[in-house]
Amino acid sequence: MSVLSITFHCIKTNITAWEEFVNESLILMTENLMDVDQYILSEVQSDYIDEGKNYNLLLLFSDDEKREEFNKSELLNIIEIIENKFADQIMIFNTSLNPITKRI
Repeated sequence: MSVLSITFHCIKTNITAWEEFVNESLILMTENLMDVDQYILSEVQSDYIDEGKNYNLLLLFSDDEKREEFNKSELLNIIEIIENKFADQIMIFNTSLNPITKRI
């Protein structure tokens, strides 16, 4: 198993437009990802963020190779779509997670 965490930070002024994008586009894009075995799309609840909101897409792949292929193609496409729509109003942080142990 290989895991990728993608966090999207949205500034306060774009939350409504971002949530519309999530509901109308991001969910559909995620559903159509071929090499993703499972995913969780979440709104991140935090006491430390008041200048906007964070959202997280946790993607589970069968192995590291599938995750790397995703990073080199699909992730770049998703980032490009978001940048074209929101410019620099959405920050994207991707983190590869390498499970030490798991119980899923």
